[in-house]
Amino acid sequence: MQHIDVVVIGAGAAGMMCAIEAAKRGRSVLALDHAKAPGEKIRISGGGRCNFTNLHTSARNFLSRNPRFCISALSRYTQRDFIQLVERHGIAYHEKTLGQLFCDESATQIIAMLLSEMRSHGAKLELATRVESVEKSEGGFTVRHSGGSLSCQSLVVATGGKSIPKMGATGFGYDLATQFGLRLVDTRPGLVPLTFDPNLLEQLKPLAGVAVEATATCRKTRFNEAMLFTHRGLSGPAILQISSYWREGDEIALSMLPGADLFETLRTQRATNGRQALQTALSQHLPRKLAQMIATEAAAPARLADMSDTALRRVAAAITDWRIKPTGSEGYRTAEVTLGGVDTRDLDSKTMEARATPGLYFIGEVVDVTGWLGGYNFQWAWSSGWCAGQFA
Repeated sequence: MQHIDVVVIGAGAAGMMCAIEAAKRGRSVLALDHAKAPGEKIRISGGGRCNFTNLHTSARNFLSRNPRFCISALSRYTQRDFIQLVERHGIAYHEKTLGQLFCDESATQIIAMLLSEMRSHGAKLELATRVESVEKSEGGFTVRHSGGSLSCQSLVVATGGKSIPKMGATGFGYDLATQFGLRLVDTRPGLVPLTFDPNLLEQLKPLAGVAVEATATCRKTRFNEAMLFTHRGLSGPAILQISSYWREGDEIALSMLPGADLFETLRTQRATNGRQALQTALSQHLPRKLAQMIATEAAAPARLADMSDTALRRVAAAITDWRIKPTGSEGYRTAEVTLGGVDTRDLDSKTMEARATPGLYFIGEVVDVTGWLGGYNFQWAWSSGWCAGQFA
């Protein structure tokens, strides 16, 4: 039976980074992936340009049952370390907004960089190879896969979460964790569009495709980014961000003119040009279709001059303090990440090794560490993969 020092299950961002680092230490390394190509989530990320990290990465940008778990990895392999790797390979990049870094050209450059690093340090990669079983052995682990069997001293699980199943995402990593006695934090879709009941959807149908800057608030957490009306509900960065904090039954507060005192603005418009219609006044601040719908719902008089302060306050509240209760989300089908996963209580934060099973490591999205939108999840992949690669 073939023996490899380190077997990495999963050739995504975390898996390839771990394979590189373990190979640098002179370890024989083999990465296995059931997909036909490595780094598929990298390839489609950032609109094909890969939002590969964020300049402002810190522990506060992550959700976990233990919010301090990620501190060690993020501080030992930082966003600046990964940026240096990108620059060393001559990949041009730019900051888009809020510290988000994207390739100038293509996400495939990041994949090519990782594969080049793997090759240069001797790490091997086998694609279209499905792992069928893993067993603990005296010297490590026995891995049976679609191409045969092998033994290894260290096994790294970098299988990702359940998000985007059409790309091959499964719960295999969670099954392995359970097999070896690790606890799991309940999983659910994160960074995902939210959906409404049919009645509200019908009412908002004309707004599909309309985007607006918004502040979304839920459970004392708020994000101020773009929001998009869709034929299923709401999407856009503000909604994707808040979806990770939302639970069924929760109310979300939305301000579609963040920071504005719309009531006073409307009062001023009434005083200076009372003959204009409410829709006309609102169109100066909001997309036309949205202004039209709000004016229609308000059943406003023909002129601003005929609207009372109470009526203006009601209109302002509908825009700056819109309260809704989503019925659900679009699920793993469109979710960018999976919340929850392998319980960090059962992992060493320095090495990513399972406390009760020496030689077994869990990294990346399969772990209960989930970042905000904007490159944070890739940085967790790089950092956790780097850490495991120093010890596996």
